Amino acid sequence: MNPKLQSYIDQLTSDFSSIHAERKSILEKISDYIILKREKDLPVHLVFICTHNSRRSHFGQIWGNVAALHYGINGVRTYSGGTEATAFHPNAIQALQRAGFQIQKKSDESNPLYHVFHDEASAPDSCFSKTYDHPENPREHFAAIMTCSDAEENCPFIPGVELRTATTYEDPKLYDNTALQEEKYDERCRQIAHEMLYIFSLIKKENNRY
Repeated sequence: MNPKLQSYIDQLTSDFSSIHAERKSILEKISDYIILKREKDLPVHLVFICTHNSRRSHFGQIWGNVAALHYGINGVRTYSGGTEATAFHPNAIQALQRAGFQIQKKSDESNPLYHVFHDEASAPDSCFSKTYDHPENPREHFAAIMTCSDAEENCPFIPGVELRTATTYEDPKLYDNTALQEEKYDERCRQIAHEMLYIFSLIKKENNRY
């Protein structure tokens, strides 16, 4: 990780006590799923789903990947999607940049492709808005992690899913063009980062038992 991002991660991993017990029980369903797949020597595919695939689901995709890398958990791939495609929102991109990611815009259409780097030497996450059933996302043997209540309510059935769980978050979009915009985007980015790191910290602990 680049130094700024590593410092951000170190602060979050120093204390998971602020995550409430009820919330931890939801997150632990995801860690249990990952542990089970790894015990069977199977790849782990996590798809983060939100209505527009513009903010929270991208946070989930990016932080899920970084959390796996931070704890040395191999065989994990993260994805994101929505019930409709829009664009990776600039406010979400800026929040990730403030956290320490380097982000490059790779195309100029209304729904651009972005490369999100956690360091200079590693391959980036490729991010653009898409529906959850887009060809770049897995069609079977994956966990669907619903990051917003609208997607949870409007996707009664997702084909090919092995685990479906809801880790819904308040939408920072509510604060667009207000004095709280930057604060709320940073808050949501940090919350999702903290929870993804908690999930993978449990897998690291499980690995250390053997």
